[in-house]
Amino acid sequence: MQYIKGFLQKIKRMSCIIIYNYFTKRCKLNEKRVLFLSDSRDHISGNFEYIYNYLKENNPDYELKTHLKKSLKTKRSFKEKILLLKDIASSKYILVDDFYPLIYPLKIRKDAKLIQVWHAMGAFKTVGYSRNKSKEGYKSSSLTHKNYTDTIVSSENIRKNYAEAFGIDIEKVHPYGVPRTDIFYSDKYKRDIRKQLYQKYPQFKNKKVILFAPTFRGKGQKTAYYDYDLIDFNLIKKKFSKDYVFLVKMHPFIKKLPDIDFENDDFYYNLSNEREINDLLFITDILITDYSSVIFEYSFFKKPVIFYIPDYENYDGSRGFYYPFSKYTYGDIAKNNKELINLIENSKVNKKKLQEFFDYFCGACDGKSTERVVKKLITED
Repeated sequence: MQYIKGFLQKIKRMSCIIIYNYFTKRCKLNEKRVLFLSDSRDHISGNFEYIYNYLKENNPDYELKTHLKKSLKTKRSFKEKILLLKDIASSKYILVDDFYPLIYPLKIRKDAKLIQVWHAMGAFKTVGYSRNKSKEGYKSSSLTHKNYTDTIVSSENIRKNYAEAFGIDIEKVHPYGVPRTDIFYSDKYKRDIRKQLYQKYPQFKNKKVILFAPTFRGKGQKTAYYDYDLIDFNLIKKKFSKDYVFLVKMHPFIKKLPDIDFENDDFYYNLSNEREINDLLFITDILITDYSSVIFEYSFFKKPVIFYIPDYENYDGSRGFYYPFSKYTYGDIAKNNKELINLIENSKVNKKKLQEFFDYFCGACDGKSTERVVKKLITED
């Protein structure tokens, strides 16, 4: 059965290559088209949103096209796939922000660019070919990621990590910053998003906000999960429901939520459907996370973060990190519920370590990342 499945996948891949090659010969390259591709979001958001809006406002002569779908499991019709391959073959600039399997077997045209504007910033959990050390990375013969002409990172210091992860030359990795972090430098955006969120969730306004945002366990989108037995939701509510609200923001890959009656609860709120976690950070007082890259975004706010990692040994053994875990922990560590409760009550910021963390991992993010990415990689002004 596995053999048949693999054979059919090869047939589909070869079909895509043949169709794509046909269009590269028949279609002229559109020098002013920017194509946005994603298999993990069904609308323009994240880095895409800032690049898209900047081009729309400042370069109206550029044609902006999208082919987006919510997840890898979402199917495309045959017609949609044909149009997608035609647009890839004829677009000068092709942007992806995550794993995008359809494009890896394709040979990008000589004068075109395939730009990876990776959805996560920093260098935390190992990804791509970096995972070969834990025997879970891509085989060296794999084509995945290797045809990027360019990618962007949040700091000069982590260029080498992304070059390794994607199997590309370090010259293709540019420390231009992360476009979606530009909002952290906008006082107007801060005022507006806080106003919008408090209008949408008025029950948050006179409470301290705890944001629980762990990453997923499992090998990827199809197997993602979180072990809710790790955290005692009843005890946390008993201790903190008077003065706090507790926002649950699970990773988009995780479909199963904790066993909480969110619709009738006045302490726990499920905000997992809020696509952009960055907006929630503007009203967050304490972040509880683990191995999630949200620690990089949250470092802009200089507020307390708790690393809740009761399964650290298992996670480190199966996934691994680019640097010793201690390099990331600018907040306190809790390994059980008792320690977590204590740290929520006594949350604090290690300012020195936080600044060292920020300088190393986020040094290129200065509020002008979007402009730099567009001008350096697309309009070449």
